[in-house]
Amino acid sequence: MVELKGLRKVFGRLEVLRGIDMSVDKGQILSLIGPSGSGKSTLLRSVNLLETPTGGEVWLDGTRVNADLKGLAYERHVNGLRREMQMVFQQFNLFPHLTVMQNLTIGPMKLLGLSKAEAEARGEELLCKVGLAEKALAYPARLSGGQKQRVAIARALAMRPKVMLFDEVTSALDPELVDEVNAVMKDLAAEHITMLIVTHEMRFAAEVTDWAVFMDEGMVVEEGPPDRLFSDPEHPRTRSFLRKHLGA
Repeated sequence: MVELKGLRKVFGRLEVLRGIDMSVDKGQILSLIGPSGSGKSTLLRSVNLLETPTGGEVWLDGTRVNADLKGLAYERHVNGLRREMQMVFQQFNLFPHLTVMQNLTIGPMKLLGLSKAEAEARGEELLCKVGLAEKALAYPARLSGGQKQRVAIARALAMRPKVMLFDEVTSALDPELVDEVNAVMKDLAAEHITMLIVTHEMRFAAEVTDWAVFMDEGMVVEEGPPDRLFSDPEHPRTRSFLRKHLGA
């Protein structure tokens, strides 16, 4: 579903991604872990071209994402692919002047051509999924951080994407609100929605994901199934990182 070939990203003299090769199968949940500054979020943002790769290739379901196009053709290409790769950010990015339901329906109506009734039916279904059916008419300012993030997840799902990208979605939340967001993501994992998750929550990654990738200094240091990587890592750098974050 997603394939990276020799992905590089350079900011000035700083090489943030150093030739990443990675593949994510349909229905697979992959976690990206590692210290701050290791390139995890840059990798995620490069997948949907919020950051333009310096080199290498990004593929989505057989279509090259960073295609060699210019002008309007490039813009249409990128916008079309982004509809199929929805990203959920740390800071929610909800439209403050729209109700929760309006946040969920504006994209499907404008970009997918759904009628208002179709979009609202989908919105109601998703709000039930994330446990916020009673908040349909509320504005974001009236929601807690955890509720805002659950709405952001529902809004992304409303576009019926092929892939969901999660960038540290609980890092801006108070500790007591983290579990409610993680619970929603666990439900999505049970539905085998293809997901790439950048997270600092090691226990969540170990419990939910199918494949874990440990990054450091812009490179993949080690990867494997979570039950192996988290319990018996092979690389000394991985062991050091997990010892710090898991107390193991």
